[in-house]
Amino acid sequence: MSEEEIAFLSLAEAVALVGAIQEEEDISEKDKRILTVYSADDRELCWFDFAEVLEDLGAVSKEDEKEAVQNYVLARIPAWAREI
Repeated sequence: MSEEEIAFLSLAEAVALVGAIQEEEDISEKDKRILTVYSADDRELCWFDFAEVLEDLGAVSKEDEKEAVQNYVLARIPAWAREI
């Protein structure tokens, strides 16, 4: 694995670690939304650009969007997040 490649947690590890995925306003950029990932004990672990996640997901119905976003994020929790 090169230095630029990111190792991700397994889905089981991510589910055990993550307590919440919260959509929030990016404090540094007006009108930008981010998804902040918190641990079960309320520590901030990492964040995702909400627009980029939706773009990566492609066409998803509004009914399925929340679950699709959650599954996307859980599959991409970096391994270093377990150290936080």
